[in-house]
Amino acid sequence: MNTLIAANWKMHGDLSWVTKPSEFRECYPLNGQKVEILLCPPAYLISAMNVACNNQLISLGAQNCHFEMQGAFTGEMSAQMMRDGGASYVIVGHSERRALFGETDKIVAQKADAVSMAGLTPIICVGEDRSQRESGEADEVVGAQLQSSIPLSADGENLVIAYEPVWAIGTGLVPTLEDIAAMHDHIRGILSNRFGVKMAEKIRILYGGSVKPSNAKEILALGDVNGALIGGASLEMDSLAAIAKCVGS
Repeated sequence: MNTLIAANWKMHGDLSWVTKPSEFRECYPLNGQKVEILLCPPAYLISAMNVACNNQLISLGAQNCHFEMQGAFTGEMSAQMMRDGGASYVIVGHSERRALFGETDKIVAQKADAVSMAGLTPIICVGEDRSQRESGEADEVVGAQLQSSIPLSADGENLVIAYEPVWAIGTGLVPTLEDIAAMHDHIRGILSNRFGVKMAEKIRILYGGSVKPSNAKEILALGDVNGALIGGASLEMDSLAAIAKCVGS
């Protein structure tokens, strides 16, 4: 499978950022690498960036969506709208959505189902906070989130999981390589129980949490790490390219 390097720009960017895909390719030209680059800008930039991303063979994703197809949901956008704008992925259940907007596992599952129904690929985020990690509950917490956030309709096809320890996002803190490997192995085991070993091996599990050029090589070399979900280090294209270059290096 291709390693997925996903850039979550969060609430950053303006219309001038439509040049970012070409800027990225100046830093990271196509040389046959088995790496998929995914840019997830704010929703209003998706349509504007669509042509630019396709021209550079870069995938485009959304950071969120509503679980309904349409309706009286002021300020929301559906998965179909994201698709029409040019997105092929949607991030659901990011820790900031869970913490700041009260999204539950049930809501995340509904969103993931809507994303799949629209023909897009959901990136389902799970992760523990600092107190849960320190109390030894990380496996239990992440396992419960994973079980409840994957919709019952899912068959394992076109599914991506992102493990993001909440306490490591934007803090500069990173779990040990052993802790990352153990959690990804734990997640793979749960996916194997749910979908079977053969299908579970095809599901990409991303690591997210203060990934940057200085630590990406070691993290991406871990066996069950199939890519990264990157925040702040993805805003500058030379930084994102440096992380992508770590794949297989």
